[in-house]
Amino acid sequence: MTILLKIILILSSIAIFFSCSQKQHKHKIIDDSKETISQSNKPDTNAVKDIILQEFEKWEGTPHKMGGNSKRGIDCSGFVHYIYTKLFNLNVPRTTKQFFNTGIRINKSQLKPGDLVAFQPHSYPRHVGIYIGDNKFIHASTTKGVMMSDLGNPYWEKHYVMSRRIIK
Repeated sequence: MTILLKIILILSSIAIFFSCSQKQHKHKIIDDSKETISQSNKPDTNAVKDIILQEFEKWEGTPHKMGGNSKRGIDCSGFVHYIYTKLFNLNVPRTTKQFFNTGIRINKSQLKPGDLVAFQPHSYPRHVGIYIGDNKFIHASTTKGVMMSDLGNPYWEKHYVMSRRIIK
């Protein structure tokens, strides 16, 4: 065997070994039609919570602005879209109406950090936020901007509609 052929075989073997051993770290979005938008391994819920809270700290207090998508003003669906897109590399909808049909519906008792919580307040057509654990969720409130709220608050309990799992 020539030296060139041996080198090619060795490099090919190394390439195959390393390509098979690498892990993908993208997340998977679940949708009712079972279509996978991006692939992943199951994320650790504590890691998901920590990542979301770190980003929340940067946005807390940002005012609400309908249709907004920056720190000068953002709406609830824009904030949720930003979190899922930036932190988890997910291709998710931009509107609240579309979020009501994204992922799979889960019971409130099954909530994990990163799950979507949806509401139907009287004064607003729809509202969404992201559950972070300990009965808390983050969202862009129309009156207080980006904030953390408690699902046990009577207002949110009264207007709670559903929860959806977006990150698999």
